[in-house]
Amino acid sequence: MTRSDERRIQSEIQLAAGSGPARLWRNNVGALKDQAGQLVRYGLCPGSSDLIGFRTVVITPEMVGQRVAIFAAVEVKDRARPTTQQTAFINLVEEAGGLAGIARSVPDALSILRL
Repeated sequence: MTRSDERRIQSEIQLAAGSGPARLWRNNVGALKDQAGQLVRYGLCPGSSDLIGFRTVVITPEMVGQRVAIFAAVEVKDRARPTTQQTAFINLVEEAGGLAGIARSVPDALSILRL
């Protein structure tokens, strides 16, 4: 697969999870120099996933009717392996109770989001 295939998969995932209880946004991470030559970093953090957002859930009997947004992070890959930083970010999100993982297709992403 090419980089454009990965972008296509990202778009398909965003469309598939774009209604209902989940929302995902593209998270570009990187750096560039501004007009003054200062380095400007952008994105959530190094290693953060390609798509970030939330999955809404209704929780526990004593909180019936309340909704909670659970943080979600989906790293989109074709055949490539995640970097050490990407794996660490996914593990951090999962350890904190969020939903995170590697998606190579729409069904993978829907499984991560438990949709």
